[in-house]
Formats: sequence, structure tokens, C-alpha cells
Amino acid sequence: MIQQGASVQPSPDFYNEMTAGGSVRPHYREFAAWLAQQTPEAIERKRAEADLAFRRVGITFAVYGDNAGTERLIPFDMIPRIIPADEWALLQRGLEQRVRALNMFIDDIYHEQHIIRAGVVPAEQIYRNAQYRPEMQGIRVPSDIYAHIAGIDIVRAGAGEFYVLEDNLRVPSGVSYMLEDRKMMMRLYPELFASHKVAPVEHYPDLLLDNLRSVAPVGVMDPTVVVMTPGMYNSAYFEHAFLAQQMGVELVEGKDLFVNNNAVWMRTTRGPRRVDVIYRRLDDDFLDPLAFRADSALGVPGLLSVYRAGRVTLANAIGTGVADDKSIYPYVPAIIKFYLSEEPVLNNVPTYQCRHRNELDYTLANLAQLVVKEVHGAGGYGMLVGPAASQQEIEDFRARLLARPDGYIAQPTLALSNCPTFVENGVAPRHIDLRPFVLSGKTVSMVPGGLTRVALREGSLVVNSSQGGGTKDTWVLEQ
Repeated sequence: MIQQGASVQPSPDFYNEMTAGGSVRPHYREFAAWLAQQTPEAIERKRAEADLAFRRVGITFAVYGDNAGTERLIPFDMIPRIIPADEWALLQRGLEQRVRALNMFIDDIYHEQHIIRAGVVPAEQIYRNAQYRPEMQGIRVPSDIYAHIAGIDIVRAGAGEFYVLEDNLRVPSGVSYMLEDRKMMMRLYPELFASHKVAPVEHYPDLLLDNLRSVAPVGVMDPTVVVMTPGMYNSAYFEHAFLAQQMGVELVEGKDLFVNNNAVWMRTTRGPRRVDVIYRRLDDDFLDPLAFRADSALGVPGLLSVYRAGRVTLANAIGTGVADDKSIYPYVPAIIKFYLSEEPVLNNVPTYQCRHRNELDYTLANLAQLVVKEVHGAGGYGMLVGPAASQQEIEDFRARLLARPDGYIAQPTLALSNCPTFVENGVAPRHIDLRPFVLSGKTVSMVPGGLTRVALREGSLVVNSSQGGGTKDTWVLEQ
């Protein structure tokens, strides 16, 4: 048997999701009792079964530049992250508030710009932002929604407080792993779902499709929705194909679409079919070679002109990335107060903007204790985790900061919460985060849960799959 008291020993410095002060938290008690009855051999057999099933279905993640190959499985852990109903209610309220405010912010900066005139967000932080798209100025989008799908990264630190670590509003990924992890857990351990009231997530594709249809161009009553992918070599291609299949819509590449008569059309075996809503999974720069990168072979020539005319909806909207750039992140609490006249439900992580001389000086003096991030970085790249860095890495990063201070922010190294995880030597705590997915259309909606990512390397705080992280099923318990 797995001796819970011996093998799930939490570090005293981190909030442990399962235990507190040597006792199991109430919402984990039933699961902990079940876990204590499992042998390592039984769990290993289940893990091997899961890996085989994932590989057969093709649930892989492409890692660019990986010498071991272009495709790998994202490690899946069978010990779920469990969230009680009251904690989820708090998270849901905070996430919906945050996404509403961010959508209002994007709409404002491309139209009236009240927030700039009020001095809440400096103009240069918007106009000099790499994700700002002047082509979007004055364009009206259905329901004034820009971030139709948002993935908000949540961490837990200190005594258990929740913090928003990052807003992902461009082409957030990972929801397919949330769905497949749940499907796998129900297949491996049906008895656990019989004894726990776990809120369902499998209706997410239906919710997504309803959301996309709700933001079709004005006057379109039965919209045609497609998922647009860069192609099979994209790191998230499995997810693109999965979501298209689950929603019952076509998966297309740029070469499958064309513009004619101020509309977007899809090539089919029965002739051209008009497209009304494009759930696009490629970056702004590649969408239209006539408007953005002329060398893009992934986009659709003339797409922007149809979009500007309001005759096709893009989800997410062009120019949405200006709101999820790390240079805007420090202003989000003020953005919430400005548009909603509410206090933020969820806290930001304290952030130093290195473009300010005094905050740069503090960062340079404390590099060994801070996490420093590129404002345009993603995927765990372009960052320094001071406590885990060598002296040479710290000095190299110091030179980068001095050369381009406005390209970086710094944050304290959070003591991320940990959760019991099955590793080679048994069950041990590993650090986690959570990415819930928030859908915005006629209403704001979400499924109860999200993608829990886990840093499988002992002591690591980097959960990204591209950096060796894995995933867990996320259980939100119903009342």
C-alpha cells in the first residue's frame, strides 16, 4: 500500500493542496483514503495504460528543436487536483470579472481610448506594444467581444491565496488536455466518480460552439464555423483537430479559404461555402499576407478587408494580444476598477516594471531572489528564475536587463502550492498551476475546472509542457 503519511509529506514552506498540519483537508479525505489503499505497482500499470491510450489517439505535443523528436506525450498524472465548491465559486467570480474588464479595455483602446486620456494606462504602453494593431482602430466587432476564449493562469501561494499569474488572450491552448485527462480518469478509475460529486467538463465543446455562433456577423442566422490551424506541424495541432471534431465543424488551413465578393469562402467537394466565424489558432502576423507579413503562406489574402467590413468574425479578434502582454499585466487591477468600478476579486502577483529606473535598480540588486520575464515571452522561455539560476545565468540576464530594461518585468518567486504527484520514487509533492478557460460571447461562461499543469522535476516551478511539465485532471466538487 502507499503509506500516505510517509510518502505524501508536504514541504512546510509550501501550501499543500491535500494536507494541512499533518491532516488531510476535508475535500480530499475520501480520495486520500482511496489512495492509501493503492500499490505503486497498480498505479504504474494504470499510468502505462494511459500512456498507451494517449499515444494511440495521437495526443502529443510538438517540441521545436527537440533532438529526441518532434512529438512527445505530455506526462499525465493520475492524482487529481481537487477544488471544493466554495473555492471554485470565488475563482469563477474573479475570472469572469477579469475577462469582462479586459474585453472592455481592448474595445476602448481601439475606439474612444478613455483609459488613456484618464492616465490609467500610459499611451506608450499601448502604442509601442508589439501586439498593438493600428489596423484595428475603429473596427466594430460583434458584441464588442475581442477575447472570445481566454486562458487565465492561476497559482496559489503563501497561506493559500490565489493569484493571477498570466492572462492568455491570443490563442490560448490546453483545453483538449483538460478534456482528455477527464476522459482518461473516468476510464481508469470509474469508482472514484461514483463516490465523488465531480462537476462535469465534457460539455465544453458544445459551450464553445454556442459561444462562437453567438458572435456571428450581424444578420447571419445559421453561421458556418471553422477552426483554422497553421497545419499539422504546429505544436498544438492535436488540439485544433480535436476541437473541430468535437464541435462538428471543419478544420481548415489558410489554403482552404479564399476571399471573394467581400466574403470568406471555404473550398469543399460540393463547391465554395461561405464562412462566417473563424476560430483561428494562428497569430495575427500570419493571418493575411496583404495586411501583415507578406511572406506568410498560412493566411488568407484579403481576410482583413472582409473582417473590417464586419462580414466575418475572428475568434479571438486581431489585436487582442495587447491586453495579455506582460507589460500590461501590472495595470489589470486598475483596468478592472476603471471599467467596472469594482475591486479585483483575484490578486495580481506584485510586479516590478524594469522600464522604471527605481524598479530596475531593485531588480538588479535582487536577481537571485526574483523571477524576471520578457514582456513578450511565452512558454517558459525568455525568463530567469533567480533562486534556481547559476551565477553565470544571473550575470547574463543582468546584461540583458541593462541593454533593454523596458523589455522585462520582475516578480517575487512565489512559493507555489504543491499537490501529491506520482513520480518514480512514489508519491511526492510537486508544484502546480491552473488554467481555466473563460468563454465570452452574448454571455460569459466557463466549465468548472481547467487544465492543471504540474512541474514534474523536483523543486521546479516551471509547469509548461515545453519545459518538461505534465498535466492532472482538475476536479471541482459540487455542493
